[in-house]
Amino acid sequence: MAATILVTGASGNVGAGIVKLLLAEGLAVRAADRKPARLTQRFGDQLETVEFDFVRPETYAAAFAGVESMFLMRPPQITDVKKYIAPALDVAQQAGVRHVVFLSLIGIENNQQAPHYAVEQYLVASPMSYTFLRASFFMQNLNTTHRDEIRKRSELFVPVGKGKTSFIDVRDIAAVGALALSQPGHENKAYDLTGSEALDYYQVAEIFSEVLGRPITYRNPSSLSFLWRQVRGGASLPFAVVMTWLYNSTRKGMAAQVTEEVQRLLGRPPITFRQYVVDYQDVWW
Repeated sequence: MAATILVTGASGNVGAGIVKLLLAEGLAVRAADRKPARLTQRFGDQLETVEFDFVRPETYAAAFAGVESMFLMRPPQITDVKKYIAPALDVAQQAGVRHVVFLSLIGIENNQQAPHYAVEQYLVASPMSYTFLRASFFMQNLNTTHRDEIRKRSELFVPVGKGKTSFIDVRDIAAVGALALSQPGHENKAYDLTGSEALDYYQVAEIFSEVLGRPITYRNPSSLSFLWRQVRGGASLPFAVVMTWLYNSTRKGMAAQVTEEVQRLLGRPPITFRQYVVDYQDVWW
């Protein structure tokens, strides 16, 4: 009997994409979420689901039983890696998990304060092998976090000036993740994953305008204006501060790196930003 592949965060964009790709290969997949009903609603009864919550150790055993490889997604609300994530991974290793594919951040080696760095350091020191998916900014942030400003106000409101971003489609991240979970040769590797081009937000707005057939304007607000709008819109202050910090980093050019890892690993070019907007265009109407 083939070992099961565990996918945490399976209701998210990357996790769900990995689940679909692994199922298409006929592999045994267990999808994990704090609320398994969300998985049933998304996938039906075509796969095994399990409740898993980093803050509830009683959910660990059932999730890790019979698992040799797992996709690890750090929930955004969990920042204390030592208290919550490390104990779960200790149990995973004891249960027989041998390989962990972790969704990390590009440039994390230069940002040691981020929780992703602590997770990476734990995995490097553990007996388990790892694959780090160090991803650039998700294109899909624009149809989730920034959806309403585009759909309702026909604008992009982020404080990055002329800074460029090497956006990556989560479908490409999922494809690399599924590869690392299902094929050998990716043990103890770190992949910097980006799209094939770095765009500033004036170019992003131009692509949106051309595809949607209506003008989308990049407002280029100040950091303070952006922070205030986020809080006024319901975001918590810590979340808004982190978002502002990330976009300030982009303004300084830290998100502009373009790599060829997706092309090398998948044997095809990354999905372009224009293709992403075409594929998701109904979201912004």
